[in-house]
Amino acid sequence: MSRLWTHTRIAWPPVALLALVMAVAGCKPERSSEGPEPAYRVYRHAMDGAPSSLDPTHASNLYANFLAVNLFDTLYRYKYLARPYRLEANLADGLPQVSADGLIYTIRTKPGVHFIDDPAFPEGKGRAVRAEDFVFSIKRHFDPATRAQGAWLWQGRIVGLDEWKENGADYDEEVPGLRAVDDRTIQIQLISPFPQLTHTLAQGFAAVVPREAVQSYGQEFAVHPVGSGPYRLLSFNSAGAVLERNPRFRQEPFSLEAEGFDPDSQGGLGLEELADRVPPFADRIEVEFIAEDAARWNAFIAGEVDFIKVPVSQFDRVLASRDPPTLSPDLAERFRLNANLESGFVHTDFNMDDRQIGYHPDPDQQIRNRALRCAIIKAFDWPRRNEVFYYGIGEVFPGIIPPMTLEFDADQDRAPVLRDLEGARDLMSSHGWHAGNLPVLEYGFPSSVTERQMFEQFRSFMADIGYPQEKIRPLTYATYGDYARAYLNREVMLTTTGWTMDYPDAENTMQLFFGPNAAPGTNTANYNNEEFNRLYRASATMQASPMRTAMYRNMNRMVVDDCVTISGISRTLILLWRRELAMLPDRSFVGGFFLRFADPESAGGEAE
Repeated sequence: MSRLWTHTRIAWPPVALLALVMAVAGCKPERSSEGPEPAYRVYRHAMDGAPSSLDPTHASNLYANFLAVNLFDTLYRYKYLARPYRLEANLADGLPQVSADGLIYTIRTKPGVHFIDDPAFPEGKGRAVRAEDFVFSIKRHFDPATRAQGAWLWQGRIVGLDEWKENGADYDEEVPGLRAVDDRTIQIQLISPFPQLTHTLAQGFAAVVPREAVQSYGQEFAVHPVGSGPYRLLSFNSAGAVLERNPRFRQEPFSLEAEGFDPDSQGGLGLEELADRVPPFADRIEVEFIAEDAARWNAFIAGEVDFIKVPVSQFDRVLASRDPPTLSPDLAERFRLNANLESGFVHTDFNMDDRQIGYHPDPDQQIRNRALRCAIIKAFDWPRRNEVFYYGIGEVFPGIIPPMTLEFDADQDRAPVLRDLEGARDLMSSHGWHAGNLPVLEYGFPSSVTERQMFEQFRSFMADIGYPQEKIRPLTYATYGDYARAYLNREVMLTTTGWTMDYPDAENTMQLFFGPNAAPGTNTANYNNEEFNRLYRASATMQASPMRTAMYRNMNRMVVDDCVTISGISRTLILLWRRELAMLPDRSFVGGFFLRFADPESAGGEAE
């Protein structure tokens, strides 16, 4: 699941795991005692959070996924430069062959791919990757002992996989819908069509791992990854990770055309110089986990790292203009900028399971509750929220289909996100709401200065329609984990979260409001509209088409009309990197895959 705290995405290792992390030897390349020291092309990447595990079954956040797709192989990835995002074969030897009924996917893997050398293998030599490794890797998500976080991608989708779990998760027992036909052929049989299946196979969750290493290292596999990706791990701790080029990674020359290069929008970044060279281009990648905005910014300006997602607190310093975002002249001499609209959105859900604000057995009271929710939405000041917390460069839109999706309707009615205080007051008075009988609103959030400020802003918005401030109360939690547990237990009346999409298809946001996905599932609003559910079930088996898009937009209107969520805004991320580097960083679907294409050759760098 990709529901995250709206601002700080940090996952520091717990104490027990940290002990394991620190036990990993941080070896650097040895120097020869004679002759000049070898030069290494080093790319240094700053992250605003840290993964707690490098096991793909726990790749549930951006940071874990960035590393997972470099240490391991996935069958598919997203083209480096193509926009809109498009899938490309990675470990697979082409796109899947799909049966006419959309139920059987046959996938061939590339020949000659090997896992890295590791003591888990006989004589320490990495063996060839086989189709059965993929089968084993997906099974791990359904093994209760693994405590995996990615099973939701395939739960209820693959013939026999859920039953395999219920029958004891015996790895030697075959799953009818998940088979290795031979060493290089995978066959997946679905219960019903699932057009997004191939997208799920580009997630870090779907990375291929060898059974020998998992069994050999046990829990330590979380800090001792053994894969077949472009890099292997040298060191990992709470401060960062160092990755070294995998010398056995397959030799595939870089093709600008195949990766979707657009000279009009991507020219001038040095990408043309990469043509026909073989990635990965960096000999070593040094990833630093720097949670504090100021520390991360100072490290970047000092030249200690090559890339940064700019903290909002530095936008005034960095941007010469907002529309479009352009780099200030003094910084333009040293850095390049990319304004990257996030692949997701921030929204505040009403808990429809709460009778004070949501569904009610009395039909008349249910109508009054809807009117109150709609009044609250009308009183919400999106331009002010955008200006104060997102520098005014976020994109506000009505509903649950984010702007970066193909299904987004740029011409839709924007009235639901325009402030209308008079309309809000009229709704309340016409449905019998007044200061004396308004319910207490409990606004949940994890403890932080920014989240408290957002709560206070929300309370000030509501004061403008006469909502007594003492009736809007903060419901604070010590950590995001505590907060998440509370809203997944349906204990929070108003829940503010961010959703980062798993793949570029609006189905990934539609499922957030599908009735059967109610908490503890992804539907934290606990919305349950029979017509929405019917359309979701019908559209979930359809390939992308104008008809499916029309269905999604109809479902979007239902969520808006039912006033289920205060939504939404997609934040604009400002990415900076040193001018000498030939690359185009990405925080969306390409994500960690772009690291293999980052070329620091001009930047130099030597082993220490």
